[in-house]
Amino acid sequence: MPHILHLAGDEDADRLLADNPFALLVGMLLDQQIPMEVAFSGPVKIKERLGDVDPGQIAAMDTDELVAVFAEKPAVHRFPSSMAKRVQKLAESIAADYDGDTTKLWTEGDPDGKQIFTRLKALPGFGDQKAKIFLALLGKQFDLDAAGWREAAGTYGNDDVHMSIADVTDEDSLLKVRTYKKEQKAKAKAATSG
Repeated sequence: MPHILHLAGDEDADRLLADNPFALLVGMLLDQQIPMEVAFSGPVKIKERLGDVDPGQIAAMDTDELVAVFAEKPAVHRFPSSMAKRVQKLAESIAADYDGDTTKLWTEGDPDGKQIFTRLKALPGFGDQKAKIFLALLGKQFDLDAAGWREAAGTYGNDDVHMSIADVTDEDSLLKVRTYKKEQKAKAKAATSG
């Protein structure tokens, strides 16, 4: 794991993401309908309230209690109930399928990039795009050396792009990723209205 990340823009949150692979996975899951850095700050809020971001602990929790943890101010996500339930399903999957060890997603059986992508895509709450972005994040910032990871990550695996959280390494790159996302939304809006 790297020593320094700049995904959340907060030292404690970024340290947790660097040190706890499940927290990183949760941040990726939370990254929808809120700013990226808010999503990746979510795991540190969970840790502050539960003492850890552990898949076994979260999987075993009463769902209503977990929803309350997510809803506590400041909320973990703007949709605390639905996202708490999604995080719990993710935790259940990691606990059951990977013995609670998130790193097995990309280490067990020495998988190539395509296999890792398939494993990520099979996770609750992860579709094609989220799986590709997370794979690119592992490759670009966590030195994943699985054969073919760039190809499996699609354009997110390319060097010298600023398309996703995988490319955020400082404030400047965050602004470039934001600009790219705004341009993509504008193109999509123009295509549907035109």
